Amino acid sequence: MPETSAADDPRPVYLGGEDTDSSWRAVRYTPPGASSGIELSGEPTRLSPEAAGSAEAAGADGPPSGVSANYSSAELEAARQDWSDFNSPRLQGKVRKTVLQEAGEGRLTVDPDFTVPREGPADRGLGLTAGQAQAARDASADPATAALNGHERSPETAAIPIPTMEQREWHRTIRDLEHRLLGAERTLTYREMAHQLGVSTRSARRLWRALGFPNLDDDVKAFTKTDVEALATMIELVRDGHLNEETAISMTRSVGQMTDRMVVWQIEALVEDKIANGQLSDAVARTQVVETLPKLIEPIQKLMGYTWRRQLSAALQRLTVRVESGLAATAHGRTGAEDDAALPLARAVGFADLVSYTSLSRQMNERTLAHMVQHFESKCAEIISIGGGRLVKTVGDEVLYNAETPEAGAEIALALAESIAADGVLPEARVSVVWGRVLSRMGDIYGPTVNLAARLTSLADPGTILVDQVTAQTLESNPDYLLVPQPPRIVRGFGEVQPNMLLRGQGAGIITENR
Repeated sequence: MPETSAADDPRPVYLGGEDTDSSWRAVRYTPPGASSGIELSGEPTRLSPEAAGSAEAAGADGPPSGVSANYSSAELEAARQDWSDFNSPRLQGKVRKTVLQEAGEGRLTVDPDFTVPREGPADRGLGLTAGQAQAARDASADPATAALNGHERSPETAAIPIPTMEQREWHRTIRDLEHRLLGAERTLTYREMAHQLGVSTRSARRLWRALGFPNLDDDVKAFTKTDVEALATMIELVRDGHLNEETAISMTRSVGQMTDRMVVWQIEALVEDKIANGQLSDAVARTQVVETLPKLIEPIQKLMGYTWRRQLSAALQRLTVRVESGLAATAHGRTGAEDDAALPLARAVGFADLVSYTSLSRQMNERTLAHMVQHFESKCAEIISIGGGRLVKTVGDEVLYNAETPEAGAEIALALAESIAADGVLPEARVSVVWGRVLSRMGDIYGPTVNLAARLTSLADPGTILVDQVTAQTLESNPDYLLVPQPPRIVRGFGEVQPNMLLRGQGAGIITENR
């Protein structure tokens, strides 16, 4: 098969047609000094109508207007390493072809596990001339020689198609935002970061994973000087004797897990706002969030720093100052032989679980389901906070909370059941509360008290609240509550349990209205 040049090649560049979107084009571009062009295959690059027209006019003489002129290979490499901005098409899962369009540069990347066959139908199927197919075979057979000739094996990450002007601007906006958030460029490998920290690479990896980030290859320059400064704070606490290594890792993990959940929550809240109030699609809303975030970084960071201090102050009261008085209060109605007797904190533990949530969620569209879940969580969080409790976690249709006294736990339970029953959006809820002792670790609570409260929730009828016998005895002398004994039930892990239905007595309950 004779080798043909780009100008002589009779095969046309795909330009679409009346039945297709003509802005999808496979652009042929011959880098200066090259004998023939390399035709992009697979899923073509999206061009604007204006850029598509320029490409058609340009033919094989140069890069189409508005594509990637002046978009350097360094920027493309940075995009490949740092961001997944551009989806990369694969041709039959084997060959990826990418042209890095800048002055004098064109690169064909080939999967290392794929050997381009000798000249035949496969060459023509890929849209390659004989010379291009031979170049691909050379690249596959001898990577060192191929690199000198402008060809190299495909990297482990996907090759990047030619970005449009809009994609280029998007990428630069993202990189500017990343630089502002990280405070420096990514210039360090794991080994270099560990060297600056004065620790082993293994220790640096452990700290990085504790923050919630994945392992990276040793030769990837993924870390900044601000990463070094941040990790150094925990290392210095160990070196100064304030923490041991395991405690430092645990505290680092607490920051990583809580902030990960926090930023996801915040970004999704911004997306939801733009969809609801701006009448935007999800994709457009997420793009606009990137443009909005720079104005919010400093205010949210300031609020977060102060809130951490405020929460720390409140936690010191709950977890140190008032612990002994709480334990003394649990002595009523108990023998000291209970399964939770050795646990260190006295808490009223409550659950609220929406009835028929699974079947309802199947009937709802995405927006309705998201609104219901957000409404449920917001309502519960408000009531628990006003009642002096702490929202431990939410799991879809269920919330777990605790309070420092049985009365506070009961008031929150009553307010949750009443408020949800009166809500026109939410189905009824099953609620339970149990007064006992718990273990607090990693922001969660554990122990038989938590398990019993969960079991009672599943036994409660819709719109009702169940408590165990010990909790009922603790509350029965208070005129604010009525306790109605229920038939004994066999509860998994606890044997026979005497549930009591909790009703409101004389008290007014929690006031949730804004004053």
